[in-house]
Amino acid sequence: MAYRNKVYIAFDGDNDMTAYKSLEMWNANPNFDFNFNNAHDLNHALDSSKEETIKRKLRERFSNSKLFILLVGEHTKNLYKFIRWEIEVAIELELPIIAVNLNGQRKDDDLMPAVLKNELHITVPYKEKIIKYAMDNWPASDEKYRNDNKTGGYFYTDSVYKDLDL
Repeated sequence: MAYRNKVYIAFDGDNDMTAYKSLEMWNANPNFDFNFNNAHDLNHALDSSKEETIKRKLRERFSNSKLFILLVGEHTKNLYKFIRWEIEVAIELELPIIAVNLNGQRKDDDLMPAVLKNELHITVPYKEKIIKYAMDNWPASDEKYRNDNKTGGYFYTDSVYKDLDL
C-alpha cells in the first residue's frame, strides 16, 4: 500500500483553473501558512485521448492521497465524465472530503454536485485561512463522524470564522 500524504484536488479544468492555480501559489509561497503535497504532482503526463488511461493515472494519484478537495464552481455539478467519477472514487476510498465553494458560500448550495450531498463532507468558502483550517481539522472530524455512522454535509460555525478573522 502506498504512503498516503497527498491532497487530491478535483476541479473544472475548463472554468476553475485560476482557483486551482491560486491554491498552488499559496502552497508555493513561504509568506502563506498553507502547504500540502499535491497529488497532481504525480505522473504529470496524461494521455488525454483515452478516458480509461486518464482514470487509471488519476486512480494512482488517489492511492497516494489522504484528503480530497473539490473546488465547486458554477459548472461542477454538471460534470459527470471526470468530476463525478473523482467524487465517487473519493467516497469509495473513504477520503475526508472538503468541498470549497468558489462563490464564497459557507454551506452547501445549489451548485453542490448531487452525488456528494448525502455523503460525509465539510463545505467551506474559497478563502485560504478556512481551507487550511479544514485541511488541518476535518480529517479527524471525518474519522469521528464515520465511526459514529454519520453522513451528509457539515459546515463550520460563525465562531470558527471569527477566530480566523474571516
